[in-house]
Amino acid sequence: MLVDPRFIRLADHFFGMFAQPSRGGGALAIYLDGRPVVDIWAGWAAKDRRWNGGSVALTFSTGKGVASTVLHRLAERGLIEYDAPVAEYWPEFAAHGKGDITVRDVLSHRAGLHRVRGLVPGREGILDYDAVVRALAESPADPRRIRSSGYHAITFGWLVAEIVQRVTGDPFTDVLRREIAVPLGTDEFWFRVPESERYRIAKIFPHLSPPGIRWNTASSVLSWVRPIRGLAEAGMPESFDELVRDPRVHDAVMPGWNGVFSARALARMYGALANGGQVEVDRGEQGIETVQLLKPETIETINEVQPAESRDYVLGIPLRFTLGYHRPVLMSKQQPRKAFGHYGIGGSGAYADPSLGMSIAFVTNRLGNMVTALGDARLARLAAIASTTVRRHQPAAVAAESIEQQPG
Repeated sequence: MLVDPRFIRLADHFFGMFAQPSRGGGALAIYLDGRPVVDIWAGWAAKDRRWNGGSVALTFSTGKGVASTVLHRLAERGLIEYDAPVAEYWPEFAAHGKGDITVRDVLSHRAGLHRVRGLVPGREGILDYDAVVRALAESPADPRRIRSSGYHAITFGWLVAEIVQRVTGDPFTDVLRREIAVPLGTDEFWFRVPESERYRIAKIFPHLSPPGIRWNTASSVLSWVRPIRGLAEAGMPESFDELVRDPRVHDAVMPGWNGVFSARALARMYGALANGGQVEVDRGEQGIETVQLLKPETIETINEVQPAESRDYVLGIPLRFTLGYHRPVLMSKQQPRKAFGHYGIGGSGAYADPSLGMSIAFVTNRLGNMVTALGDARLARLAAIASTTVRRHQPAAVAAESIEQQPG
């Protein structure tokens, strides 16, 4: 474990979160100025197994940020243009009038292809990557995409992965390893988990379904309720509550939700994005290497909030999407101005804050809280403490520039 003395208060708060087995376990990692300053874990990875330094977790939408970073590495080399039509790389995508949808539209959830419910038949249909990709190419876009984003809760990952595959000619997981895992010196970036590593995956709990209500019943009913119909369409495929526990999930490539990572790996990736693209990587006997994951100008581009005329038509609230990421929310009146990353259902998430030179990543197997498994404020609280700690040790002008005040 690693705890820089400045972060002792944060570590105390983290360890207190997992006092009983019913709270599961988790890991927290922080990079500051391209170097690790926190790497801790606590709790239980299963009923009979403690969380340890090798534990990893299914982190749901947290993987969207990882998949996006793969694409940005290719874009930086000129292999992908953000404002080019997707069909330029994936010709079949132009079906049903989608020829003008750009890569930027996909990354900002404005492709109009949010629907996963009914996209392919059967409970296990979404495990078939090729079938899903064909279905997305053959689907018409939702016309509301012109005015605003519509959160692609699950389909986002397939769209990004297929663009990457079409451009490189290689399987997405091979490109992920080449572009992210190898440069950062860690294998723990998985959408398809090797058989030899699956024993490390923490067991998630509780069930996603509301108590006493079957998932398929709830998703069917919600799909007919106008204000939240989009959420059911985008994030509630058939038997999803059971599918998340099916071992076959780890054989599939579904970068919108099935990413398995360690907090350490996520913090290292975002540590580079928070530090002008540079991060220190320990190569063992070869010593410490400074890796340039992305150029500073690329980070500026991907961190621009994409304009929208109205609230997100899936989630029903205004969202601040950048190119493949979103602005994080902290449990504080002081919200970060330039931070970007991705949270996942259940509580995991990670982000970079270039203003502070800090990244933070939290992964857990305990989905949500006693009220709902869909999410909670654990990362938001941890991030608030971490940000306050870093600002306290920065010059006043730099610290003030990094935040914006929330009303109230």
